[in-house]
Amino acid sequence: MKPDNEIKEMVKQKYSEIALQDKETNQVSCCGSGCCSTEVYNIMSDDYSALGGYAPEADLGLGCGLPTQFAKIKSGDTVIDLGSGAGNDCFIARNETGEDGRVIGIDFTPSMIEKAKANAQKLGFVNVEFRQGDIENIPVSANVADVILSNCVLNLVPNKDKVFKEIFRVLKEGGHFSISDIVLVGELTETLRNKAEMYAGCVAGAIQKGAYLELMKTNGFSNITIQKEKPINIPDDILKNYLNENELNSFKSGNTGIFSTTVYAEKPKQCGCATDCCN
Repeated sequence: MKPDNEIKEMVKQKYSEIALQDKETNQVSCCGSGCCSTEVYNIMSDDYSALGGYAPEADLGLGCGLPTQFAKIKSGDTVIDLGSGAGNDCFIARNETGEDGRVIGIDFTPSMIEKAKANAQKLGFVNVEFRQGDIENIPVSANVADVILSNCVLNLVPNKDKVFKEIFRVLKEGGHFSISDIVLVGELTETLRNKAEMYAGCVAGAIQKGAYLELMKTNGFSNITIQKEKPINIPDDILKNYLNENELNSFKSGNTGIFSTTVYAEKPKQCGCATDCCN
C-alpha cells in the first residue's frame, strides 16, 4: 500500500482532472477515474434529478448513493458535506435547510472548491460556503453541525478512523450523519489494491463492511443503521485493465462483493449523570 501522503496527492491530482471533465465523461468511468468502459451506464451513482434543489451543473456523476435523501435534514439546520465536489449535495441540502439554515462544503481539491463557489454564486446562495481542507482535519469548530453528509469520499481517505473522530467532534450532541460509501465483503486482490486508478475510482480504497461499521461504533456513534445498500458490478472491460484472465476469473467466481452502502448514525446526547438516564 502506498504511504498516506502519496495516496492523498494522487487523489488530489486525479480529482483536479475530474473537475475539468463533463458529467458524461465521469459517468461512464470508474467513479470518474478515467478507466473508461464500453458499457455505457453509471457504475456507482444514483439519479439525483428528482430531488429538490438539484443543480445539473453541480452534478459530476461522482457519487455512489443519495445521502441527502436519507439525511433527515430540517429547516434551519447546519449541514456539512465532506468531499463536496462541485456542490451537488450541498445545494440539495440547502433546499432542505432553507434560507435560515447553513451549508458548508469541504473539499480537498482547489479546482473543485473553485467550481463549487462559482455554482453557488450563479445560484445566488448566500448561506452555502465552501472550504478547502482535509477531512482528516475538518476545518470547522467542534459541535457545529446538526447533520453531516458524505458521498463516496471516505473510501479515498487513508485514515478512516481519524475521519470518524473528526465527524464526532464536529457534530452537535444529538446530531447525526448520513454517509454513502463503497465497502467490501471479502478481499480485493493485491493487484487491484496497488492500482492508483482503481483507488481514485473509489474501489481499491474501500475497507471491509464489518470494519467500516465497527469504526462508527468504536468512535462513539449510536443508532447505526444501514439506510440503503446495492451491489456494484464493475464491467469486465474495466477489470481487464488491472487483472489478467486467470485473476479476472478468480475475482468473478470468488466471494468478493463491492457494495454502495448508505449508513446513518447519531452522536449521543450526554445526560451528565452516572446512570443510563438518557434512555
